[in-house]
Amino acid sequence: MSIKPFQQQFIRQAIDSDALCFGEFTLKSGRVSPYFFNAGRFSSGGALSALAACYADAIVDSGVQFDVLFGPAYKGIPLAAATACALAERHNIDIPFAYNRKEAKDHGEGGTLVGAALQGRVLIIDDVITAGTAIREAITMIEAAGASVAAVAIGLDRQERGKGELSAIQELERERDLAVISIVGLNDIVEYLNAGAGDPELVSRVSAYRERYGVSL
Repeated sequence: MSIKPFQQQFIRQAIDSDALCFGEFTLKSGRVSPYFFNAGRFSSGGALSALAACYADAIVDSGVQFDVLFGPAYKGIPLAAATACALAERHNIDIPFAYNRKEAKDHGEGGTLVGAALQGRVLIIDDVITAGTAIREAITMIEAAGASVAAVAIGLDRQERGKGELSAIQELERERDLAVISIVGLNDIVEYLNAGAGDPELVSRVSAYRERYGVSL
Protein backbone atom coordinates (compact mmCIF):
# COMPACT_ATOMS: atom_id res chain seq x y z
CA MET A 1 0.00 0.00 0.00
CA SER A 2 1.24 3.48 -0.78
CA ILE A 3 -0.84 5.14 1.90
CA LYS A 4 1.14 6.08 4.99
CA PRO A 5 0.85 4.50 8.44
CA PHE A 6 -0.99 7.47 9.94
CA GLN A 7 -3.48 7.34 7.05
CA GLN A 8 -4.13 3.65 7.64
CA GLN A 9 -4.54 4.35 11.36
CA PHE A 10 -6.99 7.17 10.62
CA ILE A 11 -9.19 4.99 8.39
CA ARG A 12 -9.16 2.09 10.85
CA GLN A 13 -10.01 4.35 13.79
CA ALA A 14 -12.71 6.14 11.77
CA ILE A 15 -14.37 2.84 10.90
CA ASP A 16 -14.05 1.52 14.48
CA SER A 17 -15.61 4.75 15.84
CA ASP A 18 -18.41 4.75 13.22
CA ALA A 19 -17.06 8.09 12.05
CA LEU A 20 -16.62 6.54 8.60
CA CYS A 21 -19.74 4.57 7.65
CA PHE A 22 -20.66 2.73 4.48
CA GLY A 23 -24.18 2.35 3.06
CA GLU A 24 -26.43 4.85 1.27
CA PHE A 25 -26.35 8.46 2.48
CA THR A 26 -28.15 11.37 0.83
CA LEU A 27 -25.92 14.44 0.98
CA LYS A 28 -27.02 18.08 1.05
CA SER A 29 -26.15 18.18 -2.65
CA GLY A 30 -28.76 15.48 -3.27
CA ARG A 31 -26.13 12.95 -4.28
CA VAL A 32 -26.45 9.46 -2.82
CA SER A 33 -23.05 8.61 -1.40
CA PRO A 34 -21.86 5.09 -0.48
CA TYR A 35 -19.95 6.51 2.48
CA PHE A 36 -20.31 9.22 5.10
CA PHE A 37 -17.80 10.83 7.47
CA ASN A 38 -18.67 12.46 10.80
CA ALA A 39 -15.71 13.44 12.99
CA GLY A 40 -18.11 14.01 15.89
CA ARG A 41 -18.15 10.21 16.31
CA PHE A 42 -14.58 10.36 17.66
CA SER A 43 -16.28 10.90 21.00
CA SER A 44 -14.16 9.01 23.53
CA GLY A 45 -10.81 9.96 25.01
CA GLY A 46 -9.02 7.15 23.23
CA ALA A 47 -10.63 7.86 19.86
CA LEU A 48 -9.90 11.60 20.05
CA SER A 49 -6.31 10.89 21.08
CA ALA A 50 -5.85 8.58 18.09
CA LEU A 51 -7.42 11.15 15.78
CA ALA A 52 -5.19 13.93 17.09
CA ALA A 53 -2.12 11.74 16.54
CA CYS A 54 -3.11 11.39 12.88
CA TYR A 55 -3.56 15.15 12.53
CA ALA A 56 -0.18 15.79 14.14
CA ASP A 57 1.58 13.25 11.92
CA ALA A 58 -0.07 14.63 8.76
CA ILE A 59 0.85 18.21 9.68
CA VAL A 60 4.48 17.33 10.38
CA ASP A 61 4.63 15.20 7.22
CA SER A 62 3.44 18.18 5.15
CA GLY A 63 6.38 20.33 6.26
CA VAL A 64 4.18 23.39 6.76
CA GLN A 65 5.61 26.06 9.09
CA PHE A 66 3.23 27.74 11.52
CA ASP A 67 3.11 29.55 14.86
CA VAL A 68 -0.43 29.01 16.15
CA LEU A 69 -3.19 26.39 15.73
CA PHE A 70 -6.71 27.74 15.29
CA GLY A 71 -9.88 25.66 15.66
CA PRO A 72 -13.12 27.18 14.30
CA ALA A 73 -16.21 26.63 16.46
CA TYR A 74 -17.44 24.06 17.08
CA LYS A 75 -15.76 20.86 15.85
CA GLY A 76 -12.46 22.63 15.34
CA ILE A 77 -12.18 23.45 19.05
CA PRO A 78 -11.45 19.95 20.43
CA LEU A 79 -9.41 19.16 17.30
CA ALA A 80 -7.10 22.13 17.87
CA ALA A 81 -6.66 21.36 21.57
CA ALA A 82 -6.05 17.64 21.08
CA THR A 83 -3.72 18.18 18.11
CA ALA A 84 -1.66 20.71 20.09
CA CYS A 85 -1.21 18.00 22.74
CA ALA A 86 -0.28 15.39 20.11
CA LEU A 87 2.27 17.68 18.46
CA ALA A 88 3.94 18.24 21.84
CA GLU A 89 3.87 14.58 22.89
CA ARG A 90 4.72 12.90 19.57
CA HIS A 91 6.93 15.47 17.86
CA ASN A 92 8.23 17.73 20.65
CA ILE A 93 6.55 20.71 18.95
CA ASP A 94 4.96 22.97 21.56
CA ILE A 95 2.54 25.20 19.67
CA PRO A 96 -0.10 27.52 21.19
CA PHE A 97 -3.71 27.19 20.08
CA ALA A 98 -6.79 29.38 19.89
CA TYR A 99 -10.43 29.09 18.92
CA ASN A 100 -13.48 31.28 18.51
CA ARG A 101 -16.93 31.53 20.05
CA LYS A 102 -20.01 31.71 17.86
CA GLU A 103 -21.25 34.68 19.88
CA ALA A 104 -19.17 37.46 21.42
CA LYS A 105 -18.79 37.43 25.20
CA ASP A 106 -19.58 40.78 26.83
CA HIS A 107 -17.97 40.05 30.21
CA GLY A 108 -14.68 38.66 31.47
CA GLU A 109 -12.10 38.80 28.70
CA GLY A 110 -14.88 39.54 26.17
CA GLY A 111 -14.75 39.10 22.41
CA THR A 112 -15.05 36.00 20.27
CA LEU A 113 -11.45 34.71 20.37
CA VAL A 114 -10.17 32.46 23.14
CA GLY A 115 -6.68 31.16 23.87
CA ALA A 116 -3.39 32.23 22.33
CA ALA A 117 -3.04 35.49 20.42
CA LEU A 118 -3.41 35.11 16.67
CA GLN A 119 -0.05 36.18 15.34
CA GLY A 120 2.46 35.07 12.77
CA ARG A 121 1.44 32.12 10.62
CA VAL A 122 -1.76 30.38 11.72
CA LEU A 123 -2.75 26.81 10.84
CA ILE A 124 -6.53 26.30 10.75
CA ILE A 125 -7.69 22.83 11.79
CA ASP A 126 -11.16 21.40 11.12
CA ASP A 127 -12.85 18.11 10.25
CA VAL A 128 -13.91 18.61 6.61
CA ILE A 129 -14.47 21.35 4.06
CA THR A 130 -17.90 21.18 2.47
CA ALA A 131 -18.72 24.57 0.97
CA GLY A 132 -15.71 26.34 2.52
CA THR A 133 -17.85 28.96 4.29
CA ALA A 134 -16.56 28.23 7.82
CA ILE A 135 -12.95 28.28 6.66
CA ARG A 136 -13.40 31.60 4.87
CA GLU A 137 -14.90 33.05 8.07
CA ALA A 138 -11.89 31.77 10.03
CA ILE A 139 -9.50 33.32 7.50
CA THR A 140 -11.27 36.68 7.90
CA MET A 141 -10.91 36.52 11.71
CA ILE A 142 -7.23 35.60 11.49
CA GLU A 143 -6.40 38.34 9.02
CA ALA A 144 -8.40 40.88 11.05
CA ALA A 145 -6.12 40.05 13.99
CA GLY A 146 -3.09 40.89 11.87
CA ALA A 147 -1.92 37.32 11.29
CA SER A 148 -1.68 35.26 8.12
CA VAL A 149 -2.97 31.77 7.30
CA ALA A 150 -0.25 29.16 6.83
CA ALA A 151 -2.56 26.33 5.69
CA VAL A 152 -5.70 24.41 6.56
CA ALA A 153 -5.60 20.87 7.99
CA ILE A 154 -8.65 18.59 7.71
CA GLY A 155 -9.43 14.95 8.33
CA LEU A 156 -11.04 13.93 5.05
CA ASP A 157 -11.00 15.34 1.53
CA ARG A 158 -13.96 13.85 -0.37
CA GLN A 159 -12.18 14.84 -3.61
CA GLU A 160 -15.60 15.50 -5.09
CA ARG A 161 -16.75 18.10 -7.59
CA GLY A 162 -19.02 20.91 -6.49
CA LYS A 163 -21.32 22.63 -8.96
CA GLY A 164 -18.44 22.99 -11.39
CA GLU A 165 -15.42 20.84 -12.17
CA LEU A 166 -13.54 21.77 -8.98
CA SER A 167 -14.08 20.65 -5.41
CA ALA A 168 -14.67 23.18 -2.63
CA ILE A 169 -11.10 22.54 -1.49
CA GLN A 170 -9.65 23.19 -4.95
CA GLU A 171 -11.70 26.37 -5.22
CA LEU A 172 -10.41 27.54 -1.83
CA GLU A 173 -6.82 26.69 -2.74
CA ARG A 174 -7.04 28.67 -5.99
CA GLU A 175 -9.00 31.58 -4.55
CA ARG A 176 -6.74 32.10 -1.52
CA ASP A 177 -3.48 30.54 -2.83
CA LEU A 178 -3.71 28.33 0.23
CA ALA A 179 -2.56 24.76 0.91
CA VAL A 180 -5.08 22.31 2.36
CA ILE A 181 -3.57 19.34 4.21
CA SER A 182 -5.87 16.33 4.49
CA ILE A 183 -5.10 13.20 6.50
CA VAL A 184 -6.82 11.10 3.83
CA GLY A 185 -8.77 11.58 0.63
CA LEU A 186 -11.31 9.41 -1.13
CA ASN A 187 -8.52 7.87 -3.20
CA ASP A 188 -6.85 6.65 0.01
CA ILE A 189 -10.11 5.09 1.21
CA VAL A 190 -10.51 3.25 -2.09
CA GLU A 191 -6.92 2.00 -1.86
CA TYR A 192 -7.48 0.86 1.73
CA LEU A 193 -10.63 -1.02 0.75
CA ASN A 194 -8.93 -2.53 -2.28
CA ALA A 195 -6.19 -3.92 -0.04
CA GLY A 196 -8.72 -6.29 1.48
CA ALA A 197 -10.39 -4.23 4.20
CA GLY A 198 -13.72 -4.14 2.36
CA ASP A 199 -15.89 -6.52 0.39
CA PRO A 200 -15.74 -6.38 -3.43
CA GLU A 201 -19.29 -5.02 -3.75
CA LEU A 202 -18.46 -2.10 -1.42
CA VAL A 203 -15.22 -1.39 -3.28
CA SER A 204 -17.18 -1.36 -6.54
CA ARG A 205 -19.78 1.12 -5.23
CA VAL A 206 -17.21 3.51 -3.75
CA SER A 207 -15.09 3.33 -6.91
CA ALA A 208 -18.15 4.00 -9.10
CA TYR A 209 -19.03 7.05 -7.00
CA ARG A 210 -15.49 8.35 -7.40
CA GLU A 211 -15.66 7.84 -11.16
CA ARG A 212 -18.94 9.76 -11.36
CA TYR A 213 -18.22 12.69 -9.03
CA GLY A 214 -14.48 12.72 -8.40
CA VAL A 215 -12.27 15.66 -9.31
CA SER A 216 -9.13 15.61 -11.41
CA LEU A 217 -6.09 15.85 -9.12
